[in-house]
Amino acid sequence: MAKKRIIIIEDERDMADLVAMRLKREYYEVEVAYDGRDGLDRVRCNPPDLVLLDIMLPWISGTEVLCAMRNDPRMSSVPVVMLTARTEEADIVVGLQLGADDYVTKPFSMSVLLARIAAVLRRSEFSVAGKEVLAVGPIVIDPERYRVSVHGEPVALTATEFRLLVAIVAARGRVLNRNQLIDQALGMDAVVTDRTIDVHMAGLRRKLGKARNMIATVRGVGYRLTDEENHNANA
Repeated sequence: MAKKRIIIIEDERDMADLVAMRLKREYYEVEVAYDGRDGLDRVRCNPPDLVLLDIMLPWISGTEVLCAMRNDPRMSSVPVVMLTARTEEADIVVGLQLGADDYVTKPFSMSVLLARIAAVLRRSEFSVAGKEVLAVGPIVIDPERYRVSVHGEPVALTATEFRLLVAIVAARGRVLNRNQLIDQALGMDAVVTDRTIDVHMAGLRRKLGKARNMIATVRGVGYRLTDEENHNANA
């Protein structure tokens, strides 16, 4: 089985090298970039299985790196774990809004970091039983190829947004509450705030364009699929 490849983008060299050494001991293939520009170039040149990304970086900030990744179809589905000293909930929400898959704050336990990385990688390999193509209205999901299209046009989703869409479409109109969506799309070991699912859902809806209203909010409960594009999303 091929080793999972991880790119660490972290300007604190001692920390980056320590994390890289431990990851290599866990049989990961690891590259290290000490600034945002080099890190983004490495990801763009050869997208890895996962990126560990600090926020405060020279040349290009971590948020700029993440934005560039999420806006490029070649990199948009690469899982990203933010690695930063910022601990306020608002900062976590910003990272999630930009498309981060998880968030680990400094100082951190190496065992916790390893567990988070393993969990995100497991979620990135999410597949639907049988890997059949799912289609509803203008939305078509190909789980095997990790592709989504709306009205025949490809849509670049993050790994978390992809799993949320699959869960909702597969439910075929049943309401999924936030806890169910967390289980299916994030996993219980992800960083979760009260707004986590809502933030990811807002990003998903935005990318679905005219089909955004097919994901309806059931107030106080969760979300469900409708079969009408002009349905009120806040049902």
